[in-house]
Amino acid sequence: MTEPQTPFYLIDRAKLQANMDKMVRLRERSGAKTLLALKCFATWGVFDQMSQFMDGTTSSSLNELRLGREKFGGETHAYSVAWADHEIDEAVTYADKIIFNSLGQLDRFADRAQGIARGLRLNPRFSTSGFDLADPARKFSRLGEWDMARLEQALDRITGVMIHYNCENRDFDLFSGQLDRIEAEFGSFLEKLKWVSLGGGIHFTGEGYPLDELADRLKAFSDRFGVQVYLEPGEASITGTTTLEVTVLDILNNGKEVAVVDSSIEAHMLDLLIYRENAKLPQDGAYEYQIAGKSCLAGDIFGDARFPQPLRVGDRISVQDAAGYTMVKKNWFNGVAMPAICIRELDGSITTARSFGYDDYRDSLS
Repeated sequence: MTEPQTPFYLIDRAKLQANMDKMVRLRERSGAKTLLALKCFATWGVFDQMSQFMDGTTSSSLNELRLGREKFGGETHAYSVAWADHEIDEAVTYADKIIFNSLGQLDRFADRAQGIARGLRLNPRFSTSGFDLADPARKFSRLGEWDMARLEQALDRITGVMIHYNCENRDFDLFSGQLDRIEAEFGSFLEKLKWVSLGGGIHFTGEGYPLDELADRLKAFSDRFGVQVYLEPGEASITGTTTLEVTVLDILNNGKEVAVVDSSIEAHMLDLLIYRENAKLPQDGAYEYQIAGKSCLAGDIFGDARFPQPLRVGDRISVQDAAGYTMVKKNWFNGVAMPAICIRELDGSITTARSFGYDDYRDSLS
């Protein structure tokens, strides 16, 4: 079988199904509904599979909202940090629920969205994020309302709230304890609502996560307040499913062995650069190399890897977990070749869902 020319993202449907099976188990035991967070993953070539096991999508912009409606289906939740006046009427035509970030946005647009369910973002003023850059509860955060008096003003116009405060949280006890705080601080408000979204960032498809405990905790929350619970899994939906396949183009020694590959973190795995993290690379063997990208950025480094044999020009390397907050951020920096999007089907065959060429690069500019 001839595989595509690298670089390419490779989504494995069998691994994706393992996550979907956990999704179904959580939904059935807890009664919660799950919405794919398109800000994390929006590769609609596998939506045919995911939409069978999830309830819909949630978005952060008009474009994501429309994509969710057209390509995924199910429930479509519309959220934006700030809706523009020229967007709101179109947004309402795609959405089942629209969630406003502030009371000001609700005041401005509630009448134009009265044909669908309306909600508000609630900021609990704490989170699990270890990065100030990504912390929704950071000082002076613009993400949501927290003052009870202001929240009470919205009750005649909303039926639910979205509370997003988890970030790659693998600790069930931490999640449960923080949900205790939400219940204590906002319980009298929540019991007047019909639905509550607890956002994303809960790593419940991870190895060893106590899925049944999470399901039972969510059900208890739902029963206590009489609300439909939603989760918005992004990473949890696709973690462990996708690699970025690259090829070694050159090997040099600048005091350490460096392998230059036909990809770039700034172009193809931007989150690594933003959060100063290393890619998930092979770590088995005695031969160590720094894996570097081919762009002109001096810090275009995937990280250090180890191999059982010395690398040679032409060798393939698989970079793990290359789906979440990665494919949605890919760009044309330096004009580096854009990775194709490929899918390993359940029978093991590989199909190319999308490839990119010079015309796509040219047309992304003026």
